Amino acid sequence: MDGFETNDQVIVMAATNRADVLDPALTRPGRFDRQIQVPLPDMRGRLEILKIHARRIKISPEVDLAKLARGTPMFSGADLSAIINEAAIAATRAGKDFVEQADLEEARDKVRFGRSYKSRRIEEKERIGTAYHEAGHAVVQLLVKDADPLHKVTIIPRGRSLGATFSLPENDRVGYGKRYLQATMRVLCAGRIAELRKTDDVTSGAAMDIHMATRFARHMVIEWGMSQKLGFVDYSPTASADAPPERIYSDDTAHIIDDEIRRLTDEAYAETQKLVDDNWDKIEALAEALLRYESLNREEIDRIMKGEVLAKPTVGDLLKAEQKKAPPKSPPSNDPVVGDSPGAMPSPA
Repeated sequence: MDGFETNDQVIVMAATNRADVLDPALTRPGRFDRQIQVPLPDMRGRLEILKIHARRIKISPEVDLAKLARGTPMFSGADLSAIINEAAIAATRAGKDFVEQADLEEARDKVRFGRSYKSRRIEEKERIGTAYHEAGHAVVQLLVKDADPLHKVTIIPRGRSLGATFSLPENDRVGYGKRYLQATMRVLCAGRIAELRKTDDVTSGAAMDIHMATRFARHMVIEWGMSQKLGFVDYSPTASADAPPERIYSDDTAHIIDDEIRRLTDEAYAETQKLVDDNWDKIEALAEALLRYESLNREEIDRIMKGEVLAKPTVGDLLKAEQKKAPPKSPPSNDPVVGDSPGAMPSPA
C-alpha cells in the first residue's frame, strides 16, 4: 500500500468479517481511512433480498414473503438465498408446479436448525415428554403479554432437537426491554415444568432453555442495570488484548450478583409454575394434538385453546394414503418363459 501519491486516483477497498484480528497498521489513519459496517439485513432488507432470489423460481400467488421475512431475524443474505433454493428443491421433489408457503417455511427451518428426521424412531415415553415440553412453551407464550407472537410448534426431530416452538416477531429487536426479558424467561421455564408434571421426571431436553434463561438474568444484573440492589452500574469484567477478563468488584458484590441472578430465575420459575397449573387443561389438549399431528400452526393452536377439535388427517392417515398411491406389485407369473423350459425352442426375436 506504499507508493501512492494524493493524485494517483487509486482507491483501495477490502472486506473482512474479523476486524478484531487485523493488524493495527492496516486500520491506522492514512491506511483504510473509512470503515463501513455492513450489518445483517433488517426486516425490510430481508424482504427485498427474498424478492430478488424468488424471481428465479415459480412461486404460488398465495406466498407471503413478508411473513417469511418476519420469521428470519439474524439471517444473512446467503441464508435467505439458501432458503429459496431449498424450497425450490422440496417443491420439485413433491411434484408441485410452484413453491408454496409450506415449502419456504420448511426450508427456513432446515437452514436454521438442520434437516428434519421424520423417520427417526423415538421411544413413546420420550415422545410424550417432548410433546408436553413444547406444549408448555407454546401455551405460556400465548398467555404472557410481552413475549413474541407464537408461530407454530412441532415435535418432529430436527438437528439435535426433538421438538421446537417457533416465534414470529413483529419487528427486528435491537435492544431488550425488561418486560420482554421477563416474559421470555417464563416461556423458557414452561417446557421443563410441563414435562415434569406429566412424566414426573426431568431430562436434558431443557438444557438450552436453562442456558438462555440464566444468560438473560446474568446480562440483566451485570450489564444492563436491571437490578434494584446493584443499580445503574456495569459489573462486566474488563478485558484487554494482553490479559484475560478481570473482575472489577468485591467478593461481597459477587455474592449479591449471584443472589440477584438466582432471584430472577426463581421468580420466573415460580410464576410459570402457577401459569402451567392454572392452564393445564390447555397444555394437555395441545400436547395430545401434537402427539396425533406432530406439527401445528398458529391457527390450529388457537382453535385448540378455544376447546375445538381439529378435523385433519393424522400422520398415520397420511402414511396410509401414500401407500395406497404406490402401484401394487404384480404377482410372479407361473407361465413358462421361452428359453427356460426344457425342450423350448428359442424365440425368433
